[in-house]
Amino acid sequence: MGEWSGRRAGRLETGTALVRAPGPRLADGIVTHVERRPVDTGLAARQHGAYVDALRAAGWRVRAVAPADRCPDAVFVEDALVVAGDTAVLCRSGALGRRAELEGAERAALDLGLRLSRIKEPGTLDGGDVLQVGDTVYVGRGARTNEEGVCQLAHLMGGRRVVPVATDGTLHLKSVMAALPDGSLIGLPQHVDTSVLPCLRVVPEPSGAHVVRLGPEHLLMAASAPRTAELLAADGWRVTVVDISEFEALEGCVTCLSVLVPGIL
Repeated sequence: MGEWSGRRAGRLETGTALVRAPGPRLADGIVTHVERRPVDTGLAARQHGAYVDALRAAGWRVRAVAPADRCPDAVFVEDALVVAGDTAVLCRSGALGRRAELEGAERAALDLGLRLSRIKEPGTLDGGDVLQVGDTVYVGRGARTNEEGVCQLAHLMGGRRVVPVATDGTLHLKSVMAALPDGSLIGLPQHVDTSVLPCLRVVPEPSGAHVVRLGPEHLLMAASAPRTAELLAADGWRVTVVDISEFEALEGCVTCLSVLVPGIL
């Protein structure tokens, strides 16, 4: 874990982070847009531990979601659950093999006292396609999330503006686009329909297109995006970096390893 220091400093946002440890079948996870390479499961476990440590160090209380060891991709817990206010939306992945991951995520949401809604057939939705920015919710429409899933989510968002964003050549919207705490968007324009976006700042590295907003002025990023981290630190953001190389081999990113629930401890 490393740190890039910018000018900004401020209070830490508090809440609960839901995480699920990588299972024994992690190396069998689905890959779609990258060439498969061997995954070191021991290194992945250590990297996941460092990721969890970074969340705790930023003031988040960490709760473990029940294991789903038969599901190789279950560590990417963000895809199972979208939390908006006091509501948790249980997703329905376009990847049929991932739907068995939902049981533990549902139980974790209920344990936090969240109201539960769910995406129903024929809708499909992965949490990695849902980017919440203030009163606007951008939803990637691609292989994992269909139009019906976007429409169902819109009805569950309490009147917030939902903007479908067509994606191409990427697993999820949040694999190629992120929002900073001030609401500005960064990412890779070649993978999204930029005509529906107010503005998108281009990042120099693919892995720089995803960040976890740890607090009002604090970002978590992958160590594989040092140029982006340096640029954002120069803009005044505090940036913590973690190595998640074994998850990146499975098209994972820093956002998909947790579900952050602000204000609930």
